[in-house]
Amino acid sequence: MDKETLIILGTGNATVTKCFNTCFAIQTGEEYFLVDTGGGNGIMTQLEKAQIPMEAIHEIFISHEHTDHLLGLIWLIRMIATKMKKGQYEGNLYIFCHEDLVDTILTITKLTVQKKFYQMIGERIFFQPVKDGEAREILGYRVQFFDIQSTKAKQYGFTLQLKNGKKFTFLGDEPYCECEEPYAKDADWLLHEAFCLYRDREIYKPYEKHHATVKEACEDGENLGAKNLILYHTEDKNLENRRKLYTEEGRQYYHGNLIVPEDLERIIL
Repeated sequence: MDKETLIILGTGNATVTKCFNTCFAIQTGEEYFLVDTGGGNGIMTQLEKAQIPMEAIHEIFISHEHTDHLLGLIWLIRMIATKMKKGQYEGNLYIFCHEDLVDTILTITKLTVQKKFYQMIGERIFFQPVKDGEAREILGYRVQFFDIQSTKAKQYGFTLQLKNGKKFTFLGDEPYCECEEPYAKDADWLLHEAFCLYRDREIYKPYEKHHATVKEACEDGENLGAKNLILYHTEDKNLENRRKLYTEEGRQYYHGNLIVPEDLERIIL
């Protein structure tokens, strides 16, 4: 069985400058499933640092329309289309997202990418719109997508069963919602946003932005019975102490394996 690895490409929220926006890849064998792409061409830097060749990415999922999750995709479309034109990329690229997001991505790409590259969409770059509750096969996984019922912009998360039998659930970048319980309950790996420490809530105003603190994320992980809880989409004002501080607060509310990763960290699933 191929080793399955979670590669954290970025851990920050939309406005961070000391780390990259939240996105990650699941590696199985020599292939990668990329989830969100950050807010610009920094995605290429992160992929290079993580030693993930673009030629090994054939499936990308974009959770929602916000710039810090979407705009890196435009660069990847441009760069992968270039490699396709040069004969340096085998196969096709498939972009999974909810159906309302397709036109947004097409419009931005058409306005910003040269026609010769944009024309690869429909030839070798294909959108795969998904509906709430729909399952698709990606890298041999049955990936089931779900609407997180965002109050800001339509957003999807997903759950899948790893090849080792463990349950892996990505909740997007907003607090857990009860509608997600069938997908998140008893997850072996639960990915949950944590905008800041609970004690810093008056500084960062997470609730105004519809985000959770470490406290709420860890309470959710505890209540859902998650065996491993990964926190991401954080502020970056005290990055050198983030892991220590978030872990100290989180352990008051969650008693499983709490992980506060750094950018480019690799986690064996």
